[in-house]
Amino acid sequence: MRGISIYLGDELTPDSIAWMERMRESGFTSIFTSLHIPEDDPTIYTERLQQLGALAKRLEMELVADIAPSSLRALGKTWDDAHTLLEWGVTGLRVDYGVTPKQVADLSRRMMIALNASTLTETELEEMHRYGLQRERVEAWHNFYPRPETGLDRTWFDEKNRWLRSRGIKVQAFIPGNGQLRGPLHETLPTLEEHRWKSPFSCYLDLHKTVDRVLIGDPRVTDQTMRQFQAYDEGVIVLRATTRNHDDSLITSHTNRMDPARDVIRSVESRAYGRPGNHLIQPRDIKERVLGSITIDNERYGRYAGELQITKRDLPADERVNVIGRVIKEDCSLIEQIGPGGRFQIDWV
Repeated sequence: MRGISIYLGDELTPDSIAWMERMRESGFTSIFTSLHIPEDDPTIYTERLQQLGALAKRLEMELVADIAPSSLRALGKTWDDAHTLLEWGVTGLRVDYGVTPKQVADLSRRMMIALNASTLTETELEEMHRYGLQRERVEAWHNFYPRPETGLDRTWFDEKNRWLRSRGIKVQAFIPGNGQLRGPLHETLPTLEEHRWKSPFSCYLDLHKTVDRVLIGDPRVTDQTMRQFQAYDEGVIVLRATTRNHDDSLITSHTNRMDPARDVIRSVESRAYGRPGNHLIQPRDIKERVLGSITIDNERYGRYAGELQITKRDLPADERVNVIGRVIKEDCSLIEQIGPGGRFQIDWV
C-alpha cells in the first residue's frame, strides 16, 4: 500500500485536487495529513480537513491524520468522540503523546489507530491489550525527519520492524518526494537517513516488500516519478537516462534475458537491430563503461551486433561496444531490480 501527504497549511486548489486525482490513478490509495494545528487559526484547519475528507471519500482513499490533544480541542473534539471524525472522511488517527492506553484501545474499536513505531514498547502494547485493543485496526508508523543527519539507522529500523510484525502489527514508513518539498528546511522527509535525496521510486522499491505502507512525506513528486510508479504496476521498470549518441529508431522497451548475466542487463529485443538486412552499427563512443552505462554492440562483435546492454558494474572500454548513454544517478539503484525476464523501458531525459 502506498500513499501521499497533504498538508492543511495550504488550501486545496483545482491544481492540487487534479494532482491528487492523478496520484490515485497511479495506484496511491491513502493520504496522510497533520493536525498539529497552529493556535491562531483552528477554523481554517477544520474547514480544510472536512474538504480533504470529502475528497478522500470521493477518490476512495484512506485518510490518516496525525493528531494531538490540542488539535482535538481546536476541532471541537475529545478523545472520547474522536471517532466522529469518521463522518468527515478521516479513516484513521496517528496518535503519540497525550493519549492513554485505554483511550487507544477504545478508539481501535471504532477506527484505525497508528502508534509511534519508534517509541512503542512491549509494556505499552500489553497494557493496551488489557483494555481490549483491536489489533487488526492498529498499525505502527515511523516518523519522517526533516533535518539532515537525523533519519533512522537502517539496522535499527529493520530490527524494530521485525519486532512489530512479530506482534502482528503492520508497519509504515515515509520516503522523500522530489517535486514540491515541504518547508521550512526543504531537505526532503524520509524515515531512513540513507533515503534522503534519493529517488522516491527507488526508495519505494527498497521498502515495499518489508513494510506494509509506504507514504511520500513531501507534498509532491515529479511527473517522471509518477510515470515510474504507473509503469511498475504494469510490470515495467522505467530507467531515466541521458544520451550521448543513439539512433532515433532504437527501441526503448526491453526485456532482460531469462538467463541473467552477472555484469549486464541484456535486452532480448535489441539483437534484431544489428542483424544483416539492417544498417551496420559503426564503432564510435568507445569508452569505459561505468555503472549504468547503456551500450550497443557494434559490427566488430559479429553476430552480437545490435545487442543493447546496461552495465551493473564498472567495466573497461571495449572496441566492440559503443556507449550510447547512461542511466541517471538517481535511477542506478533500479538496475538491480531488473531480474530474469524483467521488463524495462529507457526514458531519454
